[in-house]
Amino acid sequence: MIRLIIFIIVLIAVLSYFNISIRSFIESDMFQDNLGYVSDWCGYLWNNYLAGPARYLWYDIFLDILWDSFVDNMDRIKDGGSPGIIDLAPSLPSVKDLSD
Repeated sequence: MIRLIIFIIVLIAVLSYFNISIRSFIESDMFQDNLGYVSDWCGYLWNNYLAGPARYLWYDIFLDILWDSFVDNMDRIKDGGSPGIIDLAPSLPSVKDLSD
């Protein structure tokens, strides 16, 4: 993190040394036009290709499978029970059963 801060400070110093104004660059019409183009392209990409799979992964996989089972297990542990995975585990035979 400190390296990143130092890198940014050095970058600003180098740009200042060569008389390059960050403000004039950001406010220039060319930069604003390019930024708008990239923003529109990213919005198109998200809406037409990425939103469906992202919603599926978030709602159907993460929330329905992982989060709901996590919350259910935490409630069971809070109430003094055991996690659901322990109930599904096969039981081991006792020593008496092995000696027969």
